[in-house]
Amino acid sequence: MSTQESQVRSGNGQGSTPMGTEDFKQLQNEVKSLEVTQAGQAAMIAGAEATQAATQAGTWTTMMAGAGGLILGLFLGISIVKVARQY
Repeated sequence: MSTQESQVRSGNGQGSTPMGTEDFKQLQNEVKSLEVTQAGQAAMIAGAEATQAATQAGTWTTMMAGAGGLILGLFLGISIVKVARQY
């Protein structure tokens, strides 16, 4: 038994009632459950951040492609007008 377990079971001399084996196991199970919940929340937050980063990257890519298309279209339109005026 570790020092921490013995302190928890004995109440650490602070007027607490001694903790039984079943109570200690229940406490351990609750702590394990909270650790699993916390890990799940951390994974969910990481996934949300990755999704947000991908969305932002996609938005910038789309905006850059649109801007490139606009510029190309302007030059193409100017060229067509110049050629049409020559004939």
